Amino acid sequence: MIDYDAEAEAYDATRGGTPRAEAAAAAVLGLLPPRASTLLDLGCGTGIVTTRLARPGLHVIGADASHGMAAMALRRGVPVALADATRLPVRSGSLDAVSAVWLLHLLREPGLVPAVIAEAARVLRPGGVFVTTVDKDSAHDVGSDIDAVFAAHLTPTPSDASGEVEAHAARAGLRPIGEARFTGHGQGRSPRGAARALLAGRYASRVVPRGITAAELAARLELLPDQDVPRPEPTYRLRGFVRIRGGA
Repeated sequence: MIDYDAEAEAYDATRGGTPRAEAAAAAVLGLLPPRASTLLDLGCGTGIVTTRLARPGLHVIGADASHGMAAMALRRGVPVALADATRLPVRSGSLDAVSAVWLLHLLREPGLVPAVIAEAARVLRPGGVFVTTVDKDSAHDVGSDIDAVFAAHLTPTPSDASGEVEAHAARAGLRPIGEARFTGHGQGRSPRGAARALLAGRYASRVVPRGITAAELAARLELLPDQDVPRPEPTYRLRGFVRIRGGA
């Protein structure tokens, strides 16, 4: 897996930068209650999305488990807590909204995704909203030649599958209220870039080489034409859930 402390400085530049962050923030805001006054951005990373969630009347804070990422968010002016997403230093029923953008797909340890969703539900007031990306890795399958190389080596059980997330949310007292989609600007992959990302461990949640090494799989990518030409950009999906009264 990626060392997020080490990656913090270069993280945004390798993942679409400002255009992708602006698209993500706009989609999240579109799912929030109009009168929401407090939002916690879980796994806020460098804060590049978090800063763009601010709007009049909405106080936004971040939380991340990586010291390097949290430090970057602080530099951007984001009030941020260095915290485990399963044990938030937040009072129960005190927030209007919680967001988790590109987080759940990384949580591969069994039981971790439902624990994070339950914790998000705990800190929400009744009527508060949880917004999260789902099916993140599969969004990158755009039918390209890169996808054909990866096809036999994809993770069979993504941790952010939409149906599973909805089931975990229901057990935590959260009911679906809507969804949104946004473009992953700058995320169209080239064969050379995909090979480098694979070797750097950036596809750990999505690609598990079977019968060959990561280096051998990267070598197959290096045989594709137009090595530096990006393939189509992905479209990401957000789901919104509302905290119901009397929920778990």
